Amino acid sequence: MSIIKNDFQENLVSNDITNFEKMNITKIKKAKNIKKLTMITAYDALFAKLFEKIADMILVGDSLNMSFAGRPDTLSATLEQMIYHTNAVCAGAPQAFVILDMPFGTYINNDEALKNAVEVYAKTNAAAIKIEGGEDRAEIIKHLTSNSIAVMGHIGLMPQYVRSEGGYKVRGKTKEDEEQLIKDALAVQNAGAFAIVVEGVLSSVAKKITEAVEIPVIGIGAGNVTDGQVLVWSDMLGFFEEFKPKFVRKYLEGATLVKQAVEQYKSDVQSQAFPAKDEEY
Repeated sequence: MSIIKNDFQENLVSNDITNFEKMNITKIKKAKNIKKLTMITAYDALFAKLFEKIADMILVGDSLNMSFAGRPDTLSATLEQMIYHTNAVCAGAPQAFVILDMPFGTYINNDEALKNAVEVYAKTNAAAIKIEGGEDRAEIIKHLTSNSIAVMGHIGLMPQYVRSEGGYKVRGKTKEDEEQLIKDALAVQNAGAFAIVVEGVLSSVAKKITEAVEIPVIGIGAGNVTDGQVLVWSDMLGFFEEFKPKFVRKYLEGATLVKQAVEQYKSDVQSQAFPAKDEEY
């Protein structure tokens, strides 16, 4: 069974790479109702290279502040930090459509948002930026898109709102919230965003949001009714052990495999099995 599974996985990856098509804004928008889009996070050149010809989009998420920097939330991520990691990702995956997650506090008004977005474009090869917020950010999104900045929106459960919202809360549980989320999506679309991430929303509401807008909706914790999905790579590959959100599917027990490999390395060092004669100069 394991041999069959491995052959299947190899064929699947090979097929995805063979069919690789570099994405752009036009292709992403045209994918709606035709192709389910796949987005994954990456923070360095090594993993970005692995994902480059499989995922449609790579998001340099401010989630790195938690999974890599060990912080309790995303709020202390800086623009300098995001630019550094975006450059690493772009170096590792030069053909990927890379999106930089604008960190908390970098788009508090039109002028600040444009200044920081221009810095991102000047210092990285990012194809677009992502910002959180619906109707409350529509004016800022419009200001950015009218100045040639490609913007992906993000509504629903928004990690940068965690303190003001009093925690991570699933959205769309009331009729009023459902209506607000649809208004948010339409406002973000009308402001010029090319796509929207919808996070932590009841699937029934995510479906209505997806149907309400003409641009792709990328879900995370929003069911399979959206135009695509995004996951944090360290969650889906089982490297982040602190907790596992309900919506995450582990495709690999990464942490366990790494620990086993390092334990074997330690054992080989102690027994002098490593390095062997054929590993010497």
